[in-house]
Amino acid sequence: MTEAAPSGANTDVWLVVPVYNEAPVIADVMENAARTFPNIVCVDDGSSDGSAAQIKASPARIVRHPVNLGQGAAIQTGVEYARKQPGAKYFVTFDADGQHQIDDVVAMIRRLRSEPIDIIVGTRFADGRSESVPLIKRIVLRTVVLLSFRTRRLGLSDAHNGLRAFNNTVADQLDIRMNGMAHASEFVALIDHHEWRVAEQPVTILYTDYSRAKGQSLINGVNILADGMLHGRTRK
Repeated sequence: MTEAAPSGANTDVWLVVPVYNEAPVIADVMENAARTFPNIVCVDDGSSDGSAAQIKASPARIVRHPVNLGQGAAIQTGVEYARKQPGAKYFVTFDADGQHQIDDVVAMIRRLRSEPIDIIVGTRFADGRSESVPLIKRIVLRTVVLLSFRTRRLGLSDAHNGLRAFNNTVADQLDIRMNGMAHASEFVALIDHHEWRVAEQPVTILYTDYSRAKGQSLINGVNILADGMLHGRTRK
């Protein structure tokens, strides 16, 4: 269990959590996260399983989409909400299913505070951590990177990692238009277009039976990349 942060710590950090039908786990995940990061906004993306009630019973704030718009739209909504809050300086996209580790977020925020970086993307492919990644998902992630010249040029090895931390520069310019999972490819395009200073952070992803049941297949992973290429924006 993550140790609670001192009172008043991390009040300039906002966790943005897209939520779609995560009622079995969302309350516990938010309770744990709030011990270190008191500012959390969950975007309930049209859930039909009681997720909203679980969020309301947790320390997190809630914003609701009346219908499911996809993770990209939920992240954009959450960031727009968070960046309007007094004192907000740093933002983290954080999964609702318990895969992401708060200790990794702490390390990412520490780097944002001390290094000339605008955005940090988590990677499962450092320090031998890829061994914990299910084989089919490893193939998906490696294939996406292999087929994306932009991702390789930026030095990213795991661009579809949902754990990202960034500063106000990124939050103010963020404009995700791809509503589904292909928003990850769009994030990479935005990093490139705006020339945000980017770095990677080795992170541990906890794969439980619950989270594995929602994993992407190889075909879906390639489709994400194709969608990103097809709908990629030409920026002038």
